[in-house]
Amino acid sequence: MIYWIFLACAIAAEIIGTLSMKWASLSGGMSGNIVMLAMITLSYILLSFAVKRVALGVAYALWEGIGILFITLFSVMWFGESMSPMKLLGLATLVAGIALVKSGTVKTRASGKQKLATA
Repeated sequence: MIYWIFLACAIAAEIIGTLSMKWASLSGGMSGNIVMLAMITLSYILLSFAVKRVALGVAYALWEGIGILFITLFSVMWFGESMSPMKLLGLATLVAGIALVKSGTVKTRASGKQKLATA
């Protein structure tokens, strides 16, 4: 369960970091860039923790897909970006793709011991 929390936090950090990048480009200050750097770094660190138990394909699809979805929605609300029917179709397709990737993942049982590769 903790690994899913890591993934959720990684997604939130990515969203905040990317929105900070846009805010920095509009405000002209460096604070947005600093927030962006910190949050994107945190996002990758948390994602690396999440993939210890969440399948990489699922984790990445959720991380990137949910991030794109919320970044697009917040960009429309906060930065006045447009939302065309084509964008809506793209977001709907994205959500369907995430659902398919998640539902198509088979859980595997963790073995008691893992073999370590030696050089």
